[in-house]
Amino acid sequence: MSSVTAVPIAPTKRSALVWLWLGIIVAVAGAVALAWVGTEKVVTERADNATFLARNKAQAGVTETASGLQIQTITEGTGASPTDSDVALVNYKGTLRNGEVFDASQQPTPLPVAGMIPGFTEALKLMKKGGKYRIWIKPELGYGSEAKTDPRSGREVIPADSLLVFEVELMEFLPMSVYQQMMQQQMGGGMPGGAPDGTAPP
Repeated sequence: MSSVTAVPIAPTKRSALVWLWLGIIVAVAGAVALAWVGTEKVVTERADNATFLARNKAQAGVTETASGLQIQTITEGTGASPTDSDVALVNYKGTLRNGEVFDASQQPTPLPVAGMIPGFTEALKLMKKGGKYRIWIKPELGYGSEAKTDPRSGREVIPADSLLVFEVELMEFLPMSVYQQMMQQQMGGGMPGGAPDGTAPP
């Protein structure tokens, strides 16, 4: 009668178990992050505006006003805010949801606060001098179902029903009457135009 000698499995060291669990946690975290990035890309590129804005509102530092304008304060700024009767001197860059730039200032640009698209005007009136915002303007506060074209080339630069994203820095502002007097003195009358879409003020 033969006997079988059992050879026990060597016990696993505690440190090996710790590393095993850490590896599993890292792998799961990586999968979650990958899924999140993938979802973000799909939402950014393909979701409707309402879905995009609902997800965007959950970003850190993003607030939404009663009108639906979404704002992320990059720099707070100090002092008072512009009013409808002011001209704001701003640096800005406007992009579509996919990141395509449709307009950007080459230098600080004077814009009549009340002459912009509603979302841009609302944002300016919340800003303080030296402040910088990133804003998301839904179509109802922008150009709505109207597409915008470049008057020089005729190329469509803002499709209909576009959600617009702006980075805006408020350098200075002053009353419209004072600005017009300055322009008359410098240029002999008339107020130059200018706007974030390169055509009429937004």
